[in-house]
Order: sequence, then structure tokens, then C-alpha cells
Amino acid sequence: MHDWAAPIIASALFALIAPGLVVQMPGKESPIGFMNMKTSIIAIFIHTILYGLLLILFLVILDIHMYA
Repeated sequence: MHDWAAPIIASALFALIAPGLVVQMPGKESPIGFMNMKTSIIAIFIHTILYGLLLILFLVILDIHMYA
């Protein structure tokens, strides 16, 4: 059996946290922008930090497993 939790969680977070796709922190005109499909260097940096922290939360701290 193979543990599918890590690739599924990483792929979902990557898709949802991509800057400008669903949410952008910080936004161009406001602190949070929604679905503007634009990004900046600072937004990429903040989203990278959030992505790493959420991966650590799900895979290390919560130790989630999904076997198929």
C-alpha cells in the first residue's frame, strides 16, 4: 500500500495557494485580493511561506495518512 496523503495535500495546496488564483496576500490595491490573476514578488514570497507552513502542519504535525 502507498500513502497518497502527501502528494494529494501538496497538489491541492499548490493549486489553492498559487498567488492570484483564488486569493493574493498582499493584493495590489488592498491587503487581500480575490481572483485577480495578477501577482507580485512579495505575494509570491508570502504564499511560499504559507505553503511551507501548511505542508508542515498537515504532514508533520497532524501526520495525515491516506492509503489506497
